Amino acid sequence: MSRRFVDLSHTISEGLVTYPGLPSPTFTPHLTREASRANYAPGTQFQMDIITMIGNTGTYLDSPFHRYADGGDLSTLALETLAELPAVVFQFPGVAGTSLDGPAPEDQSEFAFDGRAVTADAFGTEDLRGTAVLLSTGWDAHFGTPAYASGAPFLSEDGARLLVEREVALVGIDSLNIDDTSPQSGGARPAHSLLLDAGIHVVEHLTGLGGLPFRGARFTAVPAKVAGFGTFPVRAFATIDGP
Repeated sequence: MSRRFVDLSHTISEGLVTYPGLPSPTFTPHLTREASRANYAPGTQFQMDIITMIGNTGTYLDSPFHRYADGGDLSTLALETLAELPAVVFQFPGVAGTSLDGPAPEDQSEFAFDGRAVTADAFGTEDLRGTAVLLSTGWDAHFGTPAYASGAPFLSEDGARLLVEREVALVGIDSLNIDDTSPQSGGARPAHSLLLDAGIHVVEHLTGLGGLPFRGARFTAVPAKVAGFGTFPVRAFATIDGP
């Protein structure tokens, strides 16, 4: 059986603005190809570069340590909670220009998207235990532009609480943040707090979710194994069996 891979990650480049106000990555050569020629046999050369970036760059994963000092850091995350997870993709057509691709759950409420918030109604009575729940809002169309920073969709507190109760493994979103970051939020971050406290990984700034089926894909997002660190970029992708 053939297998199709779908890249769900933004490309990291020098100067990339992921989250307005956070530093952009910079690239610095450590060893240029020209300089390396003195160290190797004729015709052999290498490039070695230094990247300086905040962990919240591009498409990245939040571990519990990101929110809680005693939470598990990136080095503690079990691979079975990061790779080949059965994906359940909830689409929100009409929000930020998204279109529905594939069937939605029959009992998904038309009120599942309340203004900017994805609410508990979005998830109907779906069995979500051990899955990667992916929220496709289409906001990734604004990534890298000023529009990305304001008015972004997010997961509501009651939505996060329901996902904890349903024992999901991971929650991802193609938006600025899993939480409301507007001034009206008062700085509260209930989705991060609830999900990470329960050991549920959070992946933000996904892209391309609109092309995935409701069920049938498997999701992978594995960060570097870094001790004492809470957030790091991932190469997130989905695999789909069949033609």
